[in-house]
Amino acid sequence: MTLSQGRHYLAIPGPSVVPDRVLQAMHRPAPNIYEGELVELTETVIQDLKSVGRTQHDVAIYIANGHGAWEAAIANTHSRGDRVLVLATGLFGLGWAEIARRLGVECRIVDFGRSSDIDVTQVEAELAADGTREFKSVLMVHTDTSTGVRNDVAAVRAALDRTGHPAILMVDCIASLACDRFEMDAWGADVMVAGSQKGLMTPPGMAFVYFGPRADGSRDRADCVSAYWDWRPRVKPKEFYQHFGGTAPTHHLFGLRAALDMIVDEGIENVWARHERLARAIWEAFDAWATDGPMRLNIDCPGKRSCAVTSVRIGAPHGVRLRRWLTDNLGVTLGIGLGMDEPDDPEGKGFFRLGHMGHVNAHMILGLLGTIEAGLVTLGIPHGKDALAAAARICAEGEAS
Repeated sequence: MTLSQGRHYLAIPGPSVVPDRVLQAMHRPAPNIYEGELVELTETVIQDLKSVGRTQHDVAIYIANGHGAWEAAIANTHSRGDRVLVLATGLFGLGWAEIARRLGVECRIVDFGRSSDIDVTQVEAELAADGTREFKSVLMVHTDTSTGVRNDVAAVRAALDRTGHPAILMVDCIASLACDRFEMDAWGADVMVAGSQKGLMTPPGMAFVYFGPRADGSRDRADCVSAYWDWRPRVKPKEFYQHFGGTAPTHHLFGLRAALDMIVDEGIENVWARHERLARAIWEAFDAWATDGPMRLNIDCPGKRSCAVTSVRIGAPHGVRLRRWLTDNLGVTLGIGLGMDEPDDPEGKGFFRLGHMGHVNAHMILGLLGTIEAGLVTLGIPHGKDALAAAARICAEGEAS
């Protein structure tokens, strides 16, 4: 007998929990794809996507995942033989570089490791050393889903400005959009990419590329772009189908409309505040567990941690043991230690990750932490005391009447 019956909690960093409101919006007959409701809905979706991204710039919608968004962003702004500067703080920065390389773009990768954020001083030195201004763009990840680090986008923009470098700034917000604060226009990002399956609370299958005028200027000379990935018809379509390069992702659009309604109802500032509070509750619990035993948060500094995903070191084989026990016995699935392999742990069995993005609240997070503690106790993994009480205090901050 197990206690895993009932609704399973997929506590991985994407796909995130899909709200019932979104599921219900998708559970309907197929619409007319030429006129009427779907056409009108799409225009509202685009406007609210811009609002969530804090931008007045354009947003192109693709039927794709995050890798598709990466490719679209590179293809519309680069030509074969171009050079780019890639700032890597985990698996996903390196993944974006690989997409660029396969399109014929040369990548200068500065790898800051898997437990650190971007060192802006080093970035500025790289830009200053590029005297012939060969870098056409700077690629960075706002929140790396593998390591849980959150990078300072505005600081990288400032480094570009101080050096007078003309490279466009391209930011991956796939894990962070509608979770961690992001201000596209205020922070000076030229391109931002995102997906439907994380903070936007919609099943995987839609990708978004936001771009400003400087990035669109690069489109004039880009020879990597093909008909499908071209963002211009998608943002200025002559016919409705051109928004999507073909048939619209009908039911995803209905789901996304419901998800955006939830974000609008709550208010993006409140969405960010909720994620920040729940993340602090998680961190407090892990800090308590870390007082005795092998548990450690991958990112030491709270100000550099993502409010959407937390990566945890616990030592092999405890990571995989804990994940499997929770799935089999308590109905909770944690994320694998993606990209966190080490010489003495080549399969990353000493890591796990928690997704706390999108449709999450206090009782979900406190329940998640309670199941983790049950696993630690049952599996005999040493850990400190009072973790749940510490998390509960954060959740209750300012709520007493």
